[in-house]
Amino acid sequence: MTISIVGASATLASFAYSGLCVWSGIRFNSSQPSLTGEQSSLPPVSILKPLKGTDPQMYDALRSHCLQEYPQYEILFGVTDAADPALPLVERLIAEFPQCPIRLVDCNQRLGANGKVSSLLQLARSARHNFLLLNDSDIRVEADYLRRVMTELDRPGVGLVTCLYRAVPAASLGSRFEALTIATDFVPGVLAARAIENGLAFALGSTVAIRRGDLERIGGFEAILDYLADDYELGRRIHNIGLKIVLSRSVVETLLPAYGVRDYYLHQLRWARTIRSARPSGYVGLLVTFTVFWSVVTLFAVRGAAWAWFLLAAAVLVRAVVALTMARLVLRDRETLRALPLVVIRDLLAVFFWVTGLLGRKIVWRGEKFQLRTGLLVRLGQSE
Repeated sequence: MTISIVGASATLASFAYSGLCVWSGIRFNSSQPSLTGEQSSLPPVSILKPLKGTDPQMYDALRSHCLQEYPQYEILFGVTDAADPALPLVERLIAEFPQCPIRLVDCNQRLGANGKVSSLLQLARSARHNFLLLNDSDIRVEADYLRRVMTELDRPGVGLVTCLYRAVPAASLGSRFEALTIATDFVPGVLAARAIENGLAFALGSTVAIRRGDLERIGGFEAILDYLADDYELGRRIHNIGLKIVLSRSVVETLLPAYGVRDYYLHQLRWARTIRSARPSGYVGLLVTFTVFWSVVTLFAVRGAAWAWFLLAAAVLVRAVVALTMARLVLRDRETLRALPLVVIRDLLAVFFWVTGLLGRKIVWRGEKFQLRTGLLVRLGQSE
């Protein structure tokens, strides 16, 4: 009886959470900030791109940053190894876009546990402009991306702009599940958090646009050199000094690798432990997102009673509505629509990843092993 009450109550609470996600998605879709104004008034920007190895369709992703409809910007690529396979791609970009100020920066100093932030610190020192934009190497953007983001940043009281992202999966099953996770779990969670907290208190690694002066006010990249969730920390610290974080209307794309089962597991485990370490209360709050799981628990607890079957059917329907809202209204994501039948399986896997996220502090990131200690990275060595 106790299990059935807990399961049914959690399912109903999850329905309420799903309703909030749908409402937040509709609200995001209806917000259309004005982008009027002279482009010449937009500030010059330095785009910082730390590189390590190659990603799927990486040249296409990097190339999209060279096609921006923006008056003045530069792109700085940072590498830590002269033999990095990303170097020929940068050289190819420089040859294809001689009119675009592209610079390659040697970031061979390891200044902290987080190698990405170490590179960002060295890139920022070489950047010419006071407005900085950083994003990951697997991010592909539209031609109006920079104009939209900088228009949103160049407003009173705004300290940082970040972006949602849709995934472009490879053909593997792990990659498709990863894309579903982003569209039906991560993105709804971001929108729900924005609604609950009356604005964002964190940033996403797909885009961080910030003024150099505001970055210095929060201690610069030096302050987050040993944090895993560097994007989260930047946003949290900007929020804590009273500046607003804007979720841009520009949605970017992340190009996923062909994850095998093990790669998918390790990536989800790192994601779970990152959230647990950076946002413990939010990690506990994830329990209310397991809509299908709680309805299945209820079904077993009441031994297949008719009303529990209706509850399970309602749970599946609710999850489908959330997925459709995110795919059609927020992300404009056809891949999620094609993979919709896999949502129930992915939701049950999410419970497994949540539990395993509690059972340790070790992660693997870009071939390196780390241990997490209250959000900080401790290097353990190289991964096989």
